[in-house]
Amino acid sequence: MKPIDLTLTVSDATPMFPGSPKNRFIPWSTLKNDGYNLELLLLSSHTGTHMDAPFHFVDGGAKIHEISVERLVSSGMLVMLKKDRNESITKKDLESFESTNGQIPKGASIFFHTGWQKFLKEDNYFTENPGLSESAATYLVSRGINMVGIDSPSIDAGADKKFPAHNILAEGNILIVENLANLEEISKNPFQFAILPLKLRDATGSPVRAVAF
Repeated sequence: MKPIDLTLTVSDATPMFPGSPKNRFIPWSTLKNDGYNLELLLLSSHTGTHMDAPFHFVDGGAKIHEISVERLVSSGMLVMLKKDRNESITKKDLESFESTNGQIPKGASIFFHTGWQKFLKEDNYFTENPGLSESAATYLVSRGINMVGIDSPSIDAGADKKFPAHNILAEGNILIVENLANLEEISKNPFQFAILPLKLRDATGSPVRAVAF
C-alpha cells in the first residue's frame, strides 16, 4: 500500500479546541540577517492531529515521553461509521463490526472514520462532533486495546463536557489519537501505521505525524 498521510497540516490558522491558545509561527532568524531561516513556534501540545497520553486525564498515567515505540508502529483496524452531530459510537457498533471482521484482538489499535473531518472549518466542529459512548470505551478497555483514533477533535462527543471516554480509556492505559485525516483512503483491514509524537518530557500529549501503509 502506498503511504497515506493521516495528518492535518499545523499552521497559525489551524482550528483549536475552545480555550486552547492559538498557534503562533514567529519569524526568528532570516537568511539575510543570520545566514539561515528559523521560526519560533507557540503551540498547544494537543494541536492538530495529536496523541493524548494517559497522563492527560489520569494522575500517575503514562506521559508522552514514556510511551514505547512498539505501541506507535503497529497494526490497525479501520471502523467505517458515518456519524452525525453529537452521535455516539456505541458498544453495539463495535459488536456489529466484530460480527463481520472477527473479534478485536488484544493489543489491537482501532481507528474510527465518522466523516466528521469535513466540518473542520465549521463553527460546530469542536462542539457537536461524534465520539465514543461510555459503554463503547469500556468495551474497548475490556478488549485490551492499544490505541484508539478518530477523525474528530475529541474521542468524546462534543456535547459531553465531562470527558467520560477520555477518562475510561486513560484509566485503561489506552492511547488516544484525535483529528486524524484521510482515513477514507485506507482500503483494507488490517493495515500498518506509524503515529509518532514528539518525545516531550512529562507532557500530556503531542502533535503527531500519522501515516498508514
